[in-house]
Amino acid sequence: MAITGPVQRGWYEREGQPEGPGRVCTVQSTRTRRARVRQLKGVQPPVDLIPFLVCSGWSCWARASIKLMSREEDSKTINKEITHLFNSKENDWGFSTLTTYEDLVDPTKGFLDENDSFILEAHVIADAPHGINWDSKKHTGYVGLKNQGATCYMNSLLQTLYFTTKLRRAVYQMPTEHDDPIRSVPLALQRIFYELQHSDKSVGTKKLTKSFGWDTVDIFMQHDVQELSRVLLDNIESKMKGTLVEGTIPELFEGRTESYIRCTEVDYRSSREETFFDIQLNIKGKRNVYESFQDYVAEETLDGDNKYDAAEYGLQTAKKGVIFTKLPPVLHLHLMRFLYDPATDFNVKINDSFQFPEELDLKDFVKDPTSVNTCYRLHAVLVHSGDNYGGHYVVYVNPKGDGKWFKFDDDVVSRCSKKDAIDYNFGGNEETGIIRSCTSAYMLVYIRDNMLGDILQDCPSDDIPEHLKERILEERRLEALRRKERSEALLYLTVEVYREDEFQHHSGPDLISQDCQPLIFKVLKSTPLEEFHLALALSMGYPPELLRVWPFEMRTNSTFRPGYVCYKKNATKTVFELAEKNSVWKIFLELLPLDGPLKALPDYNPQSDVLLFYKYYNPKAKLIVYAGHSFECADRKFSELFPMLCESVGLPLNTPLILYEEVKPTYIELINHNLYLRQLEELGDGDIICFQRDVSTLNFELPTVEDYFRDLVNRVEVTFYNRSDSSDPGFTLILNQKMTYTQVAVAVADYIKEDMKFIQFFKPSHLRNAPEIAIRWNSDGYLRDFVLLRHRLELPTILYYQVLTIPVEQFESKKCFRCYFLNSKLKEERDMTLYVSKQGLVAEVLEEASKELRSVQLEIKSTKLR
Repeated sequence: MAITGPVQRGWYEREGQPEGPGRVCTVQSTRTRRARVRQLKGVQPPVDLIPFLVCSGWSCWARASIKLMSREEDSKTINKEITHLFNSKENDWGFSTLTTYEDLVDPTKGFLDENDSFILEAHVIADAPHGINWDSKKHTGYVGLKNQGATCYMNSLLQTLYFTTKLRRAVYQMPTEHDDPIRSVPLALQRIFYELQHSDKSVGTKKLTKSFGWDTVDIFMQHDVQELSRVLLDNIESKMKGTLVEGTIPELFEGRTESYIRCTEVDYRSSREETFFDIQLNIKGKRNVYESFQDYVAEETLDGDNKYDAAEYGLQTAKKGVIFTKLPPVLHLHLMRFLYDPATDFNVKINDSFQFPEELDLKDFVKDPTSVNTCYRLHAVLVHSGDNYGGHYVVYVNPKGDGKWFKFDDDVVSRCSKKDAIDYNFGGNEETGIIRSCTSAYMLVYIRDNMLGDILQDCPSDDIPEHLKERILEERRLEALRRKERSEALLYLTVEVYREDEFQHHSGPDLISQDCQPLIFKVLKSTPLEEFHLALALSMGYPPELLRVWPFEMRTNSTFRPGYVCYKKNATKTVFELAEKNSVWKIFLELLPLDGPLKALPDYNPQSDVLLFYKYYNPKAKLIVYAGHSFECADRKFSELFPMLCESVGLPLNTPLILYEEVKPTYIELINHNLYLRQLEELGDGDIICFQRDVSTLNFELPTVEDYFRDLVNRVEVTFYNRSDSSDPGFTLILNQKMTYTQVAVAVADYIKEDMKFIQFFKPSHLRNAPEIAIRWNSDGYLRDFVLLRHRLELPTILYYQVLTIPVEQFESKKCFRCYFLNSKLKEERDMTLYVSKQGLVAEVLEEASKELRSVQLEIKSTKLR
């Protein structure tokens, strides 16, 4: 590019600027140090010409050569070079001066023409900018892949596989209709290929890494590219078996070598053929690919102490080597940039210059070069910038094999020159002498010349199976719906509506639990209570006068109960305000039966009435159940409620009852039924009254409501796993934290149908789900001392067990020996586990062994054991 213009004070910009924020500019300035000195002396300061690059809004690395051209043959052109990483804080870079005004207008310098114009020439090389304004699809026709943290190496490999079009066509044909959408690697790969082909924006890879089973640590850790390539190709090859595309992976990537040993002095030769899917090339001390291949097939001499055993010829001097018998159509070359350094005990990166050609002929390394075309064309260059501790990966791809190269840097795709793709990635020094030792190619992809058309043939949308299109489009629709829901979450409130039906199956504290399944409504936060009431009635199919809303509220004693809301005072208040600006609003919906005698809910007076809920406890069944609700006048006695309560649970109306208030699970208060409701301290809306028959003359394990809740508080679900069976799915029992070792053993023995005396328990590890130490049978502790109670972490409470062949009490007093019985020919006949007293002698071990052998009726020729 060139900038021309008449000599005058001001600003110059290149005309015909392409789309983008980058500019090459000059400015005339008097703010140099020399100018300020002259100003102090009262002399008119000269004007200097200052060139600089401007890049606004983007972040990119660029270098430029800016030249002030001279029209005189004898005069020298002034040349300045710029290298800079442009960003929002440093969006321009240049020089304090290119030339002075005096030199610019000096006729002997030849910078000005007859029109007093000059030519400023700029050559700029810049990476694709990383910024929100760059549209990869628009500028290149391709899109990139999003980086999850440290997945740039995977993105580079995926782009390489994607542009191997014949592979892409086969991947689409894999049968994944019934695959798990989360764990299927082939399905995840199909998604990525489809999105890369049809999306206008960069594509995410989270579903692929999730199918690998990777967690956050794996995502932020750079894995080996060669290993990842083999894992992906193995998964694809396995999925293709038994389908129309079976054999695609070997057809594209499989080659064969022949490893041989040839004796030099006798006519003897042995060989073995092996397959490969990629080739690792040693680059240390090698100048180019050809030298690495020569090193790969170089023969090794076996002589001296290392002579080869040639069967009937004995030890012979021989040559050992390898030769290629078949080269694959797609050749993956992994350059061994990372090597182990024994001096530092670390891997180090080899950044030596290593050249690779655009066209590669491997005829000198093939056993029979006439049997196959050995000419290849470079298709992709995977590049690493950094050291062995980390860095960044990009890939340069020639998608059509026509010499037009593109750079894929995660989500940014840009056009680039052949020199950028090949020459600048040799490593070592550049021609200019600038060191770029940290950037070099580490993997090369070549495609056989005569198969470029077949392997890189276009893959139109018509070749993609309809079921795959429909599945991906449906996933897109659902993801768009979820995004919409997330965006609307700020505008909408989730209302959970609980009716008495949800209370019926709850036997714990309060009225609801996490297992309850309420009706869910999405309501605009700005909806007034009055409008919400009408909309709720319409949704439920009830007249508005037959329902009433009671919001749940968290009390200071950590109980969760319905409370009163005055419709008249709060009719215009929004549901978001009533929910105290929480994202979820839980309400109890009071309903009258549609076919009942009442046509409207009775008015509620908060000054004299109280809303009470009732629970009935059955000591025989050790179960508490919901028994309804009612509005009661505070001037009534509790005893006046007895007939109604008895009727609600089917008891005779004259049944003696005992009443309790469920203040909270750990505090159950006995109620004197002769009291008036207003006399019970702090009785209010939403309080729970528990009642039961008087069973003081009967014998029950949990005779009262207090006993039930005391037991409830100490209940814990314990999952037991068999220590001797790693595949045991386990079983879960509901136990009490205050149970002793013996009580736990009885419960487990009853479940697994074993004698409790033979069951031994083990504490779980604090760090992992595995057994740790055995619990002694005579331990004084309780169940809560044996297990890890992890309610707050929402993790299962675990205990391990094993069934012994002798009682636990005896087992703990003995030493365990594992012995092998050998016959007279010293051949093993039986593996035995013996238990001997810890103070016992060797004779006791032999005696136990003899008993074990007799118990299995094993014939012993000699009565003496040793």
